[in-house]
Amino acid sequence: MEIINKNIDHGRAFDWGKTSADYAKYRDIYPKEFYAKLAELSLGVKGQNVLDLGTGTGVIPRNMHSYGAKWTGADISENQIIYAEKLSKNAGMDIDYIVAAAEDVDFPDRTFDVITACQCFMYFDKSVVLPKFHRMLKEHGHFAILFMAWLPEESEIAKTSENLVLKYNPAWTGGRMTRYELQEPTWCAGMFKAANMLTYDLPVHFTRGSWHGRMKACRGIGASGLKESEIQKWEQEHWEYMQSLPEEFDILHYVSILDLEKI
Repeated sequence: MEIINKNIDHGRAFDWGKTSADYAKYRDIYPKEFYAKLAELSLGVKGQNVLDLGTGTGVIPRNMHSYGAKWTGADISENQIIYAEKLSKNAGMDIDYIVAAAEDVDFPDRTFDVITACQCFMYFDKSVVLPKFHRMLKEHGHFAILFMAWLPEESEIAKTSENLVLKYNPAWTGGRMTRYELQEPTWCAGMFKAANMLTYDLPVHFTRGSWHGRMKACRGIGASGLKESEIQKWEQEHWEYMQSLPEEFDILHYVSILDLEKI
């Protein structure tokens, strides 16, 4: 049975399961440098037991698998997990997956060396999940909050695409990203301390087709509550815009890694 999606965007529920096929095809966009940086920070490497929350189609576990950790992925959407399991199996990867919201994930004390949350921590109820993460992590274990977003003010392509999403879904809050500085959150007190706080620019390469798919697979379009007819109109208009662009291009993204150590 499909778990009811608790994700809320500006008062509107959205469901990544609606766009799992596009998500699996177009959201696996993090460059190799992104995963290499995680390994450099000893997050998701050989000898570790790692839990990835909001795993979606298993993007983080699948791309980090070669670094040798044992991964478990959890996601609230059953459809996302179906795709994660299929993609992992097809690649010959031994990754465990469960269907569960972050608030409902439950493992014995000191199970994991690392817990990761990529592009999803903002949806979690911190009052519920933080004590649970602290309990499930081993001594001096790490909780890593990962985020990567395009910078529309530095890419006319990204800005125009955002504007087309907002035309059809004005309540979407996933755009207008700017650079920001990381600070140790106040909610860390008594549970975690900042081990590493990194931000950096990273160009991500796209074709017209892959950028079109990436935008459709955002929560403002494919995962939203828009009618199918509205999504089709957006697709037509956005694809017409894509035809005015070069076949390949880079979109500048901003990456942040907040690596917290259990205390």
